[in-house]
Amino acid sequence: MARTRFLPDRGLTARMTLVMFLLGALFVALIGALMGIFSQYGGPGAAILVGVAGLGVVWYQWYSSDKVAMRAMRAREVSPQEAPELHGMIDRLCALADMPKPRVGVADMAIPNAFATGRSPDRSVVCVTTGILGTLTAEELEGVLAHELSHVAHRDVLVMTVASSAGIVAGMLTQGAQYGAMFGGGRRDSNNNNALPLWLVVLLVSVVTYAISFLLLKVLSRYRELSADRAGAYLTMKPQALASALQKITGEMNTIPERDLRASKSMNAFFIAPAVRGISLRSLTSTHPSLEQRLTQLAEIQAELGRPTT
Repeated sequence: MARTRFLPDRGLTARMTLVMFLLGALFVALIGALMGIFSQYGGPGAAILVGVAGLGVVWYQWYSSDKVAMRAMRAREVSPQEAPELHGMIDRLCALADMPKPRVGVADMAIPNAFATGRSPDRSVVCVTTGILGTLTAEELEGVLAHELSHVAHRDVLVMTVASSAGIVAGMLTQGAQYGAMFGGGRRDSNNNNALPLWLVVLLVSVVTYAISFLLLKVLSRYRELSADRAGAYLTMKPQALASALQKITGEMNTIPERDLRASKSMNAFFIAPAVRGISLRSLTSTHPSLEQRLTQLAEIQAELGRPTT
């Protein structure tokens, strides 16, 4: 974690370290298995190509994480002249947290949400939608921005981005294997008539990898949101403002067309609240804790801050 005035969270650090270690080992095992499979079916050249492609995905995820997220949200970077109030709020929070100021972005979307992304504090971006700017009060928006800045300070955005590489590769391979099954995937190794088709072997390895990476990222994602709520609330000393913002954001989701919600589904793990409607957030264990759990934690912080010192 970068040295800032945000509340340190050893639990988050331990979870990020464990998830990165396990997913790193899983990714190496995936690439190793695929290299073995392709070397058997396509020779050493195919195995080397798979290994290089796997490393390329990891590098691209790390290097271009901010650009990929901004493009996915159709967001643009804004200057202090274009968004003076937003920049002023982030300036104050960064001074309060004693951290470098990230770039500031705005996505022209009705969905009320915000996210942070970037491979390092110096390359990070905090982005808000026009929908959230029109929904929250200044105090509530400050709570949301403090939450997002804590993600940057904790570096959990980078961990989530890099850690998702194994799942991305597995998903790509799964689609490729299904494509191979449709077009000539039934061919077997000419030297072994009992060998499984290549597409089926790749599909099995990919599905197992995706399932494991999904479960690991789910656990980390839930905890990091609670950690960011805590850190942001203690920084601003206004947990009730963040609680109010979360209630407004989740309530507004019911007014957003389903088409727009589906379009932003890929960013749910990075949003302050998932872009869904019509179901309880308690069931969204893949990305966020329940709204009730988050509000309970913020209420406890509010009670602690309001307790007189002795």
